[in-house]
Amino acid sequence: MREDLTRRERQILDVLYRLEEASASEIVEAMPDELANATVRTQLRFLEEKGAVTYRREGKKFLYRAIKPKKNAAKTALRSVLNVFFGGSIEDAVATHLADPKSKLSSDQLERLRTLIDEHSKAKEDR
Repeated sequence: MREDLTRRERQILDVLYRLEEASASEIVEAMPDELANATVRTQLRFLEEKGAVTYRREGKKFLYRAIKPKKNAAKTALRSVLNVFFGGSIEDAVATHLADPKSKLSSDQLERLRTLIDEHSKAKEDR
């Protein structure tokens, strides 16, 4: 799947991840802002050309779904954000997030991060 998705295409994919499979009309209803059915169908065609969605026909209806699992798409999106905004540095991204006063991590979340860092360090030592 190509990574050059527009904001609108990402919104449509988000709806498809939530609904798993949907018609253009169902996507229109689930979108955060009002769009014409024809606009969504056009965007779905672009997403299909980009390898992001596929469809199946059920009677007269076309049902669309995302090709790439959400977890894989999230990894790709995160990698892109890291590269564009943080020069590929996860450390800079986390530091920026933690420095933001609006970031309020619970003690459980902080402990989870510590555990992940410890596991990563141990795995690196074992290599």
